[in-house]
Amino acid sequence: MFLPKYPDNPTPPPAHTHAPTDPAPIPRTLPSVSIDKNTVAVVLVGGVVLTALLAAVAVTAISVAIAAVVLRSMLRDHNRR
Repeated sequence: MFLPKYPDNPTPPPAHTHAPTDPAPIPRTLPSVSIDKNTVAVVLVGGVVLTALLAAVAVTAISVAIAAVVLRSMLRDHNRR
């Protein structure tokens, strides 16, 4: 009663019927990219600027955290009096 009933499947068609008649494709080559001194300078300057910005954000976050701890301790001492 509760056994599954499977449909009658004929023999499946072959998975691949196309036989390639074309010769092997020619591999594509990437275009050459010239790197000159200006490109290197721009990348270095960009890296230095991004590193400086990251350092500024880190220093700001640390100073805000220290100020929060100091204010919290001052307010806690003020409330105890």
